[in-house]
Amino acid sequence: MRNNTLRFSRAALLLILALVVAGCTRGDSDLREWVAQEKAQKGPPIPPLPVLKTFETFEYTDQGLRDPFSPSLEEQQNAGSSGPQPDKHPKEPLEAYALDSLRMVGTIGGGAAVDGLVKDTEGTVHRVHKGNYLGQNNGKIVNVTETQINLVELIPNGTGGWMERQATIALPEK
Repeated sequence: MRNNTLRFSRAALLLILALVVAGCTRGDSDLREWVAQEKAQKGPPIPPLPVLKTFETFEYTDQGLRDPFSPSLEEQQNAGSSGPQPDKHPKEPLEAYALDSLRMVGTIGGGAAVDGLVKDTEGTVHRVHKGNYLGQNNGKIVNVTETQINLVELIPNGTGGWMERQATIALPEK
């Protein structure tokens, strides 16, 4: 009896497998026909491109008008000649980092000979003192105290010159 049941289940399994295989081999002709019909249909018309407006050009000549996109005569004369100028110095390692990415982590020494310890974004600690440069805006250290590093940055003023900006890196409070 058990042998008959086993034969019956094997026969049923083979029959199901044959039906599955037969269902898969039917083909995809109906799918190909539908795709061909869809490709044959004409799509909606494409709207025409909008007409571009033509603008009247105006050329600034000697009519007493100044070109608003060029610096004035006064700005041209003063550009770069007055105000602070960046000095030519060999780039220091901390000038490769933005000032806000540098962190003061401590000091070494005391009195007038205090050196600051600054950590860069890679975790390297650098020893700095008055006269060193750091940051990407020509920042020169003017003094180092127990709690902060004060520096002066030179930033472009927009007219070809430079202006000074005070900046500080402080030791974080605990």
